[in-house]
Amino acid sequence: MAKTFLITGVSSGFGRALAEAALSDGHTVAGTVRNDADRQKFEALGRGAHALVLDVTDTQAIAPAVADVENRIGAIDVLVNNAGYGHEGILEESSIDDLRRQFEVNVFGAVAMIQAVLPFMRKRHAGHILNITSMGGIITLPGLSYYHGSKFALEGISESLGKEVSDLGIKVTAIEPGGFRTDWAGRSMVRAARSIADYDAVIEPIRKRRAELSGRQIGDPQKAAQAMLKVALSVNPPAHLLLGSDAVRLVEEKMKSLQAEFDAFRSVSLSTDVA
Repeated sequence: MAKTFLITGVSSGFGRALAEAALSDGHTVAGTVRNDADRQKFEALGRGAHALVLDVTDTQAIAPAVADVENRIGAIDVLVNNAGYGHEGILEESSIDDLRRQFEVNVFGAVAMIQAVLPFMRKRHAGHILNITSMGGIITLPGLSYYHGSKFALEGISESLGKEVSDLGIKVTAIEPGGFRTDWAGRSMVRAARSIADYDAVIEPIRKRRAELSGRQIGDPQKAAQAMLKVALSVNPPAHLLLGSDAVRLVEEKMKSLQAEFDAFRSVSLSTDVA
């Protein structure tokens, strides 16, 4: 059965790949873009492609845009919060404004989209929300503290939201990709200027490697799109979905490390209860 998808950020990356996969499968896709040129390119994909010029940080514009999709295009079956970017920078070298901008796009915009679609989904007792977070919402690397903070936040929001709406016929899945051949580490990454030499040893090798691997990551965006489409159409979707062998490996390592740390200090943890 054909569904209507609302996907943020369909100009490139996962958003574009998923939109193309959904269209090829006979679904309707309303996708957000940033300008008229991108709108024309997206709508050139075919009759089922509908573009909305929308900046997800303009939260006041989101509810009217969602209502327009519902009224003009069709009932939204699947919301995919894909729009986002990465901020690379040592925390001490990154401004509070950098942090605000990271959360405005990656967290506040996504939540505003969710709040706008929920009344429609609640009324129908049906719907699926996919929040594209990252393996970086579970694991961390130095130099990405703001990015990780935003993705950890969206992970927690997704998981809690899923429990809030589970009895209302609405599903929520956090999609956690590893490294994929998108422009995340290229055009879609903002890099803070370096200024403190004390951090050179920890950040410079990672920054160099990330730049070298851009476009050569292990993950295939088209295969990720097929996986996301399968989950979006699933009757019993998971609350979390890792994408990529690197994500599986690194998250499993993180879970083992956490458990070992919890076990090592178990007696200290248990000592804090009221006697």
